[in-house]
Amino acid sequence: MADLTHFDESGAARMVDVSEKAETARIARACAWVRMAPETLALVEAGEAKKGDVEGVARLAGIMGAKRTADLIPLCHPLPLSSVTLDIEADRDLPGLRLTATVRTTGRTGVEMEALTAASVAALTVYDMLKAADRAMEIGGLRVLLKDGGKSGRFEAE
Repeated sequence: MADLTHFDESGAARMVDVSEKAETARIARACAWVRMAPETLALVEAGEAKKGDVEGVARLAGIMGAKRTADLIPLCHPLPLSSVTLDIEADRDLPGLRLTATVRTTGRTGVEMEALTAASVAALTVYDMLKAADRAMEIGGLRVLLKDGGKSGRFEAE
């Protein structure tokens, strides 16, 4: 358990002490996708979903989710976020929507969990807004694409 920072020497869960870390600019990017029937994607692209603007509501939900990450994930530090953006792109080959969240802060710990939360909450919102048209939608591909800042340096997914 020595490499797992959320456990103490006896194996008990703990919040990592970041008080001695330097405040640095930090960024994380995470993605997810929502696969749906081509007819459902056509509804989104035409702006004809019964519940309204799917992409706009999902974007807002993702931003709100990032801001609430510490309330959802027990050992996450509450962070002052400098920026949260959520890009949503239609992909006819999937078919569905690809969601990419980018989160920035200046702080003592990274924002990977906030980016993952933003992408997943946005994907869940897409499902919620379209479930009347397509209950067989699938959510997947949730992962960190980029993490930078802090002493562990830069990570970019292949």
